Amino acid sequence: MNLRHVEVFYAIMRTNSITEAARLLNVTQPAVSIALKQLESRLKMKLFDRSGGRLQPTPEAKALLPDVAEIFGRISDLERLSQDLAGGSRGVLSIAASGPLCDGFVAKAVATFVARRPGVRVSLRALPSSAVLDRVINREVDVGVAYEPASSAVVRVDEVMRAVIGCIMPATHPLARRRKLRLRDLRPYPVVTYLSQAVLRPHVDRVLSASDASLNIVVETGTSATGVTLALHGAGIALMETALFLARPLEGLVMVPLEPTVEIRALLLRPRNATSSRIVDAFVSHLKETLPRRAEH
Repeated sequence: MNLRHVEVFYAIMRTNSITEAARLLNVTQPAVSIALKQLESRLKMKLFDRSGGRLQPTPEAKALLPDVAEIFGRISDLERLSQDLAGGSRGVLSIAASGPLCDGFVAKAVATFVARRPGVRVSLRALPSSAVLDRVINREVDVGVAYEPASSAVVRVDEVMRAVIGCIMPATHPLARRRKLRLRDLRPYPVVTYLSQAVLRPHVDRVLSASDASLNIVVETGTSATGVTLALHGAGIALMETALFLARPLEGLVMVPLEPTVEIRALLLRPRNATSSRIVDAFVSHLKETLPRRAEH
């Protein structure tokens, strides 16, 4: 049996007529008759009896019908799935993002994206920026979002947002009401910032090297999330990138921008020559709409 034989059989079972089956399939009556004869020959049994100008299914035909109906039910499901995939309402999406972006604005974008598309399944992982780039290069993920530097000849890189280095502190701190802060303003207070080997530490060092102010750095940590938590519990002013806090503010904390401004570019990474699915394109558009152009206030 082939699918055409099964299609003809199913059409005749639904219409009890060669003529109506041909009309349903948009073919000629002889084509339906020939296909039916071929099917009965291959199965070595009769499937229909002619009675009063109508075709009556034999018991064998009736026994075949449930399985045949199931086949066409699955085909209908496949058609609906293909329509959903083409429309971007179903599919599987794999994303990697550096920690502050993953835990902040990227997670927010994923949440609002899947809320509108219940058929979408997303794999979202937080990785160091270098690992995000590697995953995109090796095509282990569809989309990467990372802080600079991140570049490769086989990766398409687009800037999607800029964060700045800011000062995160309790709302009761003496500096909390200031509109801008300079490093010399932080000198009397304990400071929390990134470890020397952290990917974002060079951005802090740019500020330090441009100032003659020496800071009282009491804690160094690898992640923005830990730095913000340390500030919440009174360890010191967190000298950190601002995107995570602005995407996920904590009650009792405020962020005051640092002057001079030190910007950090957030980059969208995609394989350069890969053919993307509709769901990937839809998410990229949604992400760009969700991210602020500048994560500062």
